[in-house]
Amino acid sequence: MYPLLSDRNGNISRAYGVLDKDKGVAYRASFIIDPNGRIRYYSLYPREVGRNVWEIIRTLQGIQYGEATGEGVPAGWKPGEPGIKRDFRKVGTI
Repeated sequence: MYPLLSDRNGNISRAYGVLDKDKGVAYRASFIIDPNGRIRYYSLYPREVGRNVWEIIRTLQGIQYGEATGEGVPAGWKPGEPGIKRDFRKVGTI
């Protein structure tokens, strides 16, 4: 289960900086906030572009997988697939 919320009065949109004050509407934004209140992921979409809820769920599952295993997940990863070992010494190498 993934708790979701809406923002009918705009307080959350203001607090997270995604409210278009001129138009009085929020940008299409998604946030994943961990139980410690830390933002782990956010995305801001143009109003013309719909969000891909399956990619947001996959991102959440990847975060949870990483916390459980210490591994990262590659692009296109799906639950049940192996992760990848994190080795920041290899960042930027071919």
